[in-house]
Amino acid sequence: MGVEVGNASLFETAVEFHRSGQVDRAEPLYRRVIEQAPQHGDALFLLSVLLQNSNRLQEACTLLERAVHVAPNNVSFLSNLGGVYARLGRSREALGVLFMTIARKPDFTQAVVTLALTFEGLGELTAAAECYQRALELEPSLSQAAERLQSVKAKQSALGAAVPIARDPESAEDPAELFTALGVTLRDAGALDHAASWFRAALELNPQSAYLHTALGAIHSDASRFDEAVVEFRRALELDQTFDPARGYLDTALDEAGRHIEIEAVNRDAIALRPDDPLPQSVLLFNMQFWPHVSASDILSEARAWNARHARPLTAQALPHRNERSPERRLRIGYVSPDFKSHVLSLFTIPLFENHDHQQFEIFCYSSVDQPSAETARIRARADVWREVAALDDAALADVIRRDQIDILVDITMHMIGRRLLAFARRPAPIQITWLAYPGTTGLEAIDYRLSDPFLDPPDQGTEAYTEETLRLTNSFWCYDPLTTGPEVSALPALAKGHITFGCLNHFRKVNDGVLRLWARVLSAVPESRLTLLAPEANVRDRIRSLFEAAGVKPDRIEFVGRCSRLDYLNRYREIDICLDTFPYNGHTTSLDALWMGVPTVTLAGETVVGRAGACQAMNLGLPELVATTHDEYVQAATSLANDLQHLSALRQTLRARLQQSPLMDAPRFARNLESLYRDVWRRFCEKNQA
Repeated sequence: MGVEVGNASLFETAVEFHRSGQVDRAEPLYRRVIEQAPQHGDALFLLSVLLQNSNRLQEACTLLERAVHVAPNNVSFLSNLGGVYARLGRSREALGVLFMTIARKPDFTQAVVTLALTFEGLGELTAAAECYQRALELEPSLSQAAERLQSVKAKQSALGAAVPIARDPESAEDPAELFTALGVTLRDAGALDHAASWFRAALELNPQSAYLHTALGAIHSDASRFDEAVVEFRRALELDQTFDPARGYLDTALDEAGRHIEIEAVNRDAIALRPDDPLPQSVLLFNMQFWPHVSASDILSEARAWNARHARPLTAQALPHRNERSPERRLRIGYVSPDFKSHVLSLFTIPLFENHDHQQFEIFCYSSVDQPSAETARIRARADVWREVAALDDAALADVIRRDQIDILVDITMHMIGRRLLAFARRPAPIQITWLAYPGTTGLEAIDYRLSDPFLDPPDQGTEAYTEETLRLTNSFWCYDPLTTGPEVSALPALAKGHITFGCLNHFRKVNDGVLRLWARVLSAVPESRLTLLAPEANVRDRIRSLFEAAGVKPDRIEFVGRCSRLDYLNRYREIDICLDTFPYNGHTTSLDALWMGVPTVTLAGETVVGRAGACQAMNLGLPELVATTHDEYVQAATSLANDLQHLSALRQTLRARLQQSPLMDAPRFARNLESLYRDVWRRFCEKNQA
């Protein structure tokens, strides 16, 4: 802290005396500075140091408390105060101040050593050893910490199986709990590596904590170390199989790592443990869409079981609706979603909401957004009525919807995160429809219709795989808006690189061994080609390299990328010539993003509806040559594109315009088609339910 000009030389002189060891001359000068400038933090601090060295602890403590009041974030002041509290026997206060210090500056070694000394003084030798070890992690050459660590270990060895020193409940907290709290604080502040160190320290003191293993695993997950995360989550569940957060995190980590076979067992264990909780089976239903060994009838059976256990009892209690049965009146349309925000679904909801006919339809949005964004504001501006419903449970939400007398209620989440299907189960609206989250079925008897299109569900194919009646939009299930005017489409990368770069930037949960083996065939058929693949780091990438190498493709032909911002993600397509689609779950938004960037996607039409998204998009663009129905056709389609650079280059330069002019981006046409379906089902309802 600065000081008045008249005191500047006085303070500097005091510091010089102090440095030279003339403390008897420095002390009165510090006191004169403080008399003239009571808020001079540095003078308060340095005088306290002088007093500590002469064992005048109480006065030193008073000065440090004043210094901390002046500069509450000064970690040197805080650390010294903690040390003085410890020497005065005020252990609880010492620990509190020292943990506060480390929370502010987690790499401040002095505070960690002081904390270790404090624990050692309390007889908490294991906690002290962990702190000394932590200090050495921060500063490996710190001799004081190394010497004290050896001393503590010697004491622990000498004590052997002796009864540990009893903890005074009035003077100190449980060290494991303190380490845990510090880890949580650092984690919430984004200092993940530091948080992990303190969680590990806490585990040394409390190795049976399912919470700590889960917290450490979550940090591994955040750093994309999914295999390490899985180990921690599994250990947590071994300790406490009812610890639901560990199971949820484990599901996600296995999903991110592409370990699909293991996920099913985790999901079914959760269902067995909590049969009356709708969440575990809902998670299973969503995950099943991605598994190659699962059929449409398998999904339907599971969805019906979910409905029978969790939804049907609520549906049976639903009251009649009093909505006016006028077929041509203005209708109230309600949309329920947690994703009216910066989320991929906004790429589809915004173009619809900005083109609704508000003379014919009154638009209600029931939003459970946790972090509002610019997209939230944009959607809200297009709603006639906006309701924040995150705080409402499903029963209360259903009551609000019923009071609003919604005529047609639209679910756009299905079994994804933030689902509100048990509100729909209570049938708050006379007509209920599901759309957008993913093409499929909810299993709910209370949801009357599902939206689709002629390519996802060809008219000559049955729709027995869905509990809802299928309503086909004229052209496409999707209407896309990238919500950006850029980046610009680049020239074909192969022209400059001299080789074809295939790519897949889909979420890795869509990639399975069958997909990788087929891609290996493509790379083998196109010599010198490369593959850019979005995949987690570490063991996951090693497994992928091994699989390609076993198929005769050198690992150096695979380039891995991680997650990034949307702009950087779109820019990655500027380095890709051809995208290779996944199966059984095709790219949906990802493939549309690729098209926006001028990159065609070779796709394999699947047996389940989520695997026909690529066909829908290609057919709406008039590019049937991108659609394969067998693995051989897939390889041939990719090879044909790769071997005709002139055609591929021309296609790249025209794809964005072709997309913009297609039904896939024609928002007014999409809105009219959807509104026509709304009107048709409402007329049908009125005809069947004349008052």
